[in-house]
Amino acid sequence: MSDTAVVGIATEAVTAWVSGIVPEFAGPLTFERIGLGQSNLTYLISDASGRRWVLRRPPLGALLASAHDVAREARILSALEHSAVPVPRVLAVTDDPSVTDAPLVLMEFVDGLVVDRMTVAEELTPGQRRAIGIRLPRTLAAIHAVDLAEVGLVDLASHKPYALRQLTRWSGQWERSKTREIPDLDDLTRRLLANVPEQREVTLVHGDFHLRNLITAPQNGDVRAVLDWELSTLGEPLADMGSTLAYWSEPGERTSGDFPATQLDGFPNRAELVEMYLAETGRDPAALKFWHALGLWKVAIIAEGVMRRARDDPRNKAAASTPTVERVDALVAAAMAVAADAGI
Repeated sequence: MSDTAVVGIATEAVTAWVSGIVPEFAGPLTFERIGLGQSNLTYLISDASGRRWVLRRPPLGALLASAHDVAREARILSALEHSAVPVPRVLAVTDDPSVTDAPLVLMEFVDGLVVDRMTVAEELTPGQRRAIGIRLPRTLAAIHAVDLAEVGLVDLASHKPYALRQLTRWSGQWERSKTREIPDLDDLTRRLLANVPEQREVTLVHGDFHLRNLITAPQNGDVRAVLDWELSTLGEPLADMGSTLAYWSEPGERTSGDFPATQLDGFPNRAELVEMYLAETGRDPAALKFWHALGLWKVAIIAEGVMRRARDDPRNKAAASTPTVERVDALVAAAMAVAADAGI
């Protein structure tokens, strides 16, 4: 396979690198872009015997600082390898310019079901959907229960108040990646800043926890791996639950674009997810409303950024459709409604 056959990968150089890590592979390696991710790029590597591995690299083109640090993501995965949080095992990391123009992470392939397309979600029975759905809050609770000192992640990020860090970071991202002005989003930013709840603890935060970022067992819904840790940090655990709720649409809502999977029969609704997570953790339901609003606000900014990257460099487009102006506007409207309901 020539070096130009797969966008973003110099296949001959990467094959030579992989051979030093898994020298027992059979025959030539093949590389295939996989997943629906429109941020860091993911590739499936296969050998002639059917063995498989996964490769990750940052997106192509100009990047926002620290937004796509795959080496940092690899550090988090390695730290969690022996924890209660299921993650793929990292095999190697390189930024050798003779191999790649950007850092690469090689990891094990985890077999299982990824509910990342409507066709996949529609093929599941209502019972299977519910089995997967009820494991999301439990898995999130396990992430938030990780002993930071034990796994070596105490210094992963700042321990300063998380809400202000998030609002500062993502409002900055908005200014650098927006394609137009949205006065309602700017207004919501001001309101969120004025209504930050007290932070009572600091835990590991995944930062982008939703259905598409899980590999599950089709037989019983168990989570085999949590993926896409590029936004992970230390902070308020309720922020993760707020993001999960932001992605979890219900019938009639337009916030999920072309992937309204959670509206299908069987998946628990948001109220059930909240009840299960709070039962597991005992955390504050009132503060969670703030984080739900902030989660929608952040997802809107992320979607706008994906739209901007795809516009600036079409090679970053993935199998999922690029977010639209209509979806971003729906997310902002939903965030305004949740904020108003919470008295923000």
